[in-house]
Amino acid sequence: MKAEGLAQIGQIAINVKDPTRATAFYRDKLGMKLLFAAGAMSFFDCSGLRLMLSPPSHARFDHPSSLIYFKVADIQAQYAAMKAAGVEFEDTPHIVASMPTYDLWMTHFNDTEGNLLVLMCEVPK
Repeated sequence: MKAEGLAQIGQIAINVKDPTRATAFYRDKLGMKLLFAAGAMSFFDCSGLRLMLSPPSHARFDHPSSLIYFKVADIQAQYAAMKAAGVEFEDTPHIVASMPTYDLWMTHFNDTEGNLLVLMCEVPK
């Protein structure tokens, strides 16, 4: 029997140096739903995808994470709300690609642990 290809992500882990500080940032500044904490790990719900914050389990994992792109319905409103909450952005929302039926907008910010994160929005034309 042939195995099916991978199609769904169940969890993403983000390395953190200070679990308490990182949990507060994701919960309080980004407004994410905290599912539970277990020891130095915190788990958040992202519409069925679980986001885990934890210190690296081994020295080889002690580096910033891959970029995570958070899809939002209104990038201008989300940017303004997060900026008002104290999130520091590297840029302002801007078009990165003009597609036939929408413009792809993005803006970049860092969490408290130095991980680069991105807001993305497909704005209909």
